[in-house]
Amino acid sequence: MKNIRKSIVVCGMAALMFAGQGCKDVLDEKIISGVGNDYMNTAKGFEDGVKAAYSSLRFYYGTQQGLTMSEYGTDIYATGADGGYKGFHFYDGQLNPTVDYLATTWDELYKGINTCNAVIERAPNVPGVADNVKKLRIAEAKFLRGHYYYLLHQQYGGVDLYFNETVEPTKETKRATDAEMYAAIIKDLSDAVTDLEAKAQSSDYGRATKPHAQALLAKVYLAKGYSSEKAADDFTKAADLLKEVSTKYGYKLLDDFSAVFDENNQNHSEVVFAVQYTTDALTNGTGNSLHLYFGMQYDVQPGMKRDVYWGRPFKRLRPTEYLLNTVFADRVNDSRYKKTFRDTWLSNNPGTYNAASFDDSKTKVTFAAGDTAIFIPGYEMTKEVRATKKYQVLVPSKYSEALFPTLQKFFDSKRPDMTYEPGSRDYYVVRLADVYLMLAEALLQTGDKAGAAEAINMVRYRAGWPGKKDKMLIDAKDLTMETIIEERARELAGEQTRWVDLKRWGLLVERVKKYNPQASAIQAYHVLRPIPQTQIDRSAKTSDGKSVFPQNTGY
Repeated sequence: MKNIRKSIVVCGMAALMFAGQGCKDVLDEKIISGVGNDYMNTAKGFEDGVKAAYSSLRFYYGTQQGLTMSEYGTDIYATGADGGYKGFHFYDGQLNPTVDYLATTWDELYKGINTCNAVIERAPNVPGVADNVKKLRIAEAKFLRGHYYYLLHQQYGGVDLYFNETVEPTKETKRATDAEMYAAIIKDLSDAVTDLEAKAQSSDYGRATKPHAQALLAKVYLAKGYSSEKAADDFTKAADLLKEVSTKYGYKLLDDFSAVFDENNQNHSEVVFAVQYTTDALTNGTGNSLHLYFGMQYDVQPGMKRDVYWGRPFKRLRPTEYLLNTVFADRVNDSRYKKTFRDTWLSNNPGTYNAASFDDSKTKVTFAAGDTAIFIPGYEMTKEVRATKKYQVLVPSKYSEALFPTLQKFFDSKRPDMTYEPGSRDYYVVRLADVYLMLAEALLQTGDKAGAAEAINMVRYRAGWPGKKDKMLIDAKDLTMETIIEERARELAGEQTRWVDLKRWGLLVERVKKYNPQASAIQAYHVLRPIPQTQIDRSAKTSDGKSVFPQNTGY
């Protein structure tokens, strides 16, 4: 479904404002659309409306906005040298209700919700669309609406639940309780599970199918199982759903961990649900930009200059010592350190240079094109050994906010030039390894340690070096929640899961304080983001002048 356009406007929905959605003064806003309101009441318009409902996924997944709200300020990632929005790393006064990412994320997710509402409400009266197709499209819309409300709930807590198409601005808003949020999300996703196609991928790749909804519903049950709204069977329900996803649809782990992120083979057997991007600038929107944010400052070092292959290093996120030295401590049996981080740069700017300041073992270096220019061994190689190398060696004691092991999962060599930012790689929202790890977590919480070990060992066995795979297996008696916490960091580093994982487990504050000294200001209330000030200002006022939409505690 590569023809989804982020800019698509249907029935005025993309310009539509809830209280606080996207305009400076909602009462003065004129709702203008390039597409007539009746267009969606046609067969073609209805199908385009469903496609438009997917487009808000592109705002959160594979973007700086989504990355900022899902990986910044965790136990595994700290701030790099450049960039803004560092309040999300530091949990200081920079994280406040006026930050634009909070408002734009809120607005875009509600835009997607309203598009879904329009699809669901209008479907019965659209001519020329078979009833079975309408049923399927409504199921897709419910999957997406549940998805958007899940993202809003995890970030902001209770929000305003809308289930009808909004066609004009309103100041009448209210915050749902956690119980109401979970009930609404679970109902939407359960309906989607019932009515979506029971196959791994749609013939129109990118559309939601039953296992996609099952995986997301399982993630919701996991979150609920740790929350104040927990029920005794939440983890059992999650486990049952995840067992189906992992066994009934033909998904298969790739043999090599690094192959998961091969940009030339993106639609493979491990992908459960992906958000699609493309090389077509007309339909790609802002693209998948994750290739920008994890890179170190290689491009000013001797022997190197910036190019498309080595990437454009924005230096937004730097791995914590905990990620490098504890999570990835085993590099003898486990291949994932080597395959997760780029550790070698080959010269693309040959010549003779003064050696880089980070390597004091030599004064001059000379490189031919293709020679190793920089190597990161991952351990403290002695000065004497470094002196024997013709290349520059960056050791851990010289890591900085500009120089560090570089996550290589998202590099994009298909960009037309070295300054081009929109990437074309699909973003994997759920892949099979994540399903196995969630299954291990759910089973552990039900007391089934043997089943949990079997699930986690599927991921660990794949990750082992040839000849070392059996050494990766964990005995059930040794499996703890800490095992799963670290395994998710190893397998999913950088994949927009960590902040929500820590929040789900109730460990965000504890682990950030323990493993990320930069973020020592974090407080208990930071498990929720600030409600955007625009939402509060544009909501109705009580008799004493206060907004009917209250701010989260602490902000």
